[in-house]
Amino acid sequence: MSASLKPRRRSGPGLRIEAKAAGPAALGLTHADVSPDLPPGWCLVEVAAAGVNPSDVKALMGVMPKAVFPRTPGRDFAGSVVEGPAEMIGREVWGSGGDVGISRDGSHASLLALPPDAIFAKPRNLSMREAAATGVPFVTAEVGFREAGGVRAGQVVLVLGANGRVGQAACRIARAAGARVFAGVRRPGLSVEGAEAVLDSETGDVAAAVRAATGGHGADLVFNCVGSPWFAAGNAAMAHGATQVFIATLDRAVPFDIFAFYRGQHRYVGVDTLALSAAETGAVLEALRPGFESGALTPYEIEPDFVFPLARAEEAYRIVLGGAPQRVLLEMGA
Repeated sequence: MSASLKPRRRSGPGLRIEAKAAGPAALGLTHADVSPDLPPGWCLVEVAAAGVNPSDVKALMGVMPKAVFPRTPGRDFAGSVVEGPAEMIGREVWGSGGDVGISRDGSHASLLALPPDAIFAKPRNLSMREAAATGVPFVTAEVGFREAGGVRAGQVVLVLGANGRVGQAACRIARAAGARVFAGVRRPGLSVEGAEAVLDSETGDVAAAVRAATGGHGADLVFNCVGSPWFAAGNAAMAHGATQVFIATLDRAVPFDIFAFYRGQHRYVGVDTLALSAAETGAVLEALRPGFESGALTPYEIEPDFVFPLARAEEAYRIVLGGAPQRVLLEMGA
């Protein structure tokens, strides 16, 4: 076939980052026409909406060791398959990945190429916005619970930093499993869906409150979303044989009571979803899909003021960089 008769690759608007950002004041995002390579058997997804995560912003600044340049950033997405195996055309899908937008081109563009094992149908009852908002936070929460041995009915779960996106997801997953859920926060007056009580560390002792509410038992699972600031409180709240899950930290080194650790028969679990491929991450979302479709799991509330067109992507990134608790999205057709 002559070059003039070869089918044209689809293209569309997207973001690019050519090199490590100079710093928070200069993120280095540029707008370009993207035309993803589509290896045989792969799927081309027309992205409808994409979440903006703290890891997306950190990856611009070279914090993620596997980040490559240049690339299109963005991990989470929802959209429709427009090219690929015939049986997949038109399928409405969702996904994420530790490789997507980090070590290869990601979702902050109108088009995204994925292998077929990373293609998973989104929940029927979720909008594209809701599906795109689910990715990294819900996957992190679900993987954390799995690594801790699972969350079960009747267990006591304490989520520390529960006002953040992963914390909110952890509360909802634990509640859906039938656990008693307590939310630890550092901002007074917050409500957290899924928690039977919201405990503010500014006004009281969170660990003591959990023990008082559980007849002195404490928490079987502590999901620590922030790390070092909550480390002592998390340890103090742990029941005998309990597990504490870590997904992030501010300080790397913390005081550690080895005696209390082994006498309490405690376990610590670390979770890094950047180690999961798009296919592995999609399989986690697939496991969560029935919960969303049944109503046992509820998606994030999407606030219109935090949904941005691609043309305003840098504004969206800066809001995430500033620590906004709202779920921030890019919408490609806006």
